[in-house]
Amino acid sequence: MNAAASPAYGLWTLVIINSLIFIIFAFSFTKPKTARDWRSFGAFSAFIVALFTEMYGFPLTIYFLSGWLSARFPGIDWLAHDSGHLPEMIFGWRGNPHFGPFHLLSTAFIIAGFWLLAAAWKVLYQAQRGHRLATTGPYARIRHPQYAGFVLIMFGFLLQWPTLVTLAIFPILFFMYVRLARKEELDAVAEFGEEYRRYQLRTPVFFPRLGVSASTDQR
Repeated sequence: MNAAASPAYGLWTLVIINSLIFIIFAFSFTKPKTARDWRSFGAFSAFIVALFTEMYGFPLTIYFLSGWLSARFPGIDWLAHDSGHLPEMIFGWRGNPHFGPFHLLSTAFIIAGFWLLAAAWKVLYQAQRGHRLATTGPYARIRHPQYAGFVLIMFGFLLQWPTLVTLAIFPILFFMYVRLARKEELDAVAEFGEEYRRYQLRTPVFFPRLGVSASTDQR
């Protein structure tokens, strides 16, 4: 690996640009209204900023763990940018980390998360315009595909570039999404009554049932 070809860190313009892209993207899908919404959105924004700060700005995790990493895995330049792909480095991948197994798996999770967000948003938008439940597309498999999409994206980034801060934020965000989903379901029951209760009975919250055909009930 040649770390001298370009600066490894201190690329704060990339930190700002990448953070803004993902934060604005998240805002466009969530459109927070309540205090709980804003707390969840703020936590997701903190996750994104922490991620790209360590990816392009300052490698706090590597700096903090540098002694242990150097002793446990000698011969690796831990200040080289590619070394930030910790799973590849720790498990002995010595090729381009962007083609390593963890990076490829993380890319699959991130793409799946973006696809789920986009597919869910289209269904939800049409349902809201028609003042009906969203029960087709991803909503036929799980009740909260948008939150599931965000979790997939964050988990993908954790596989790609794990940091101490994002590892700490991830479970907090997951818990916040669970609470937000429960609040939304109470609102849906108040609005749609028995129709939503039937939807709850046949549709899992976040994880689809394998081998079960998707429901297309639009009652």
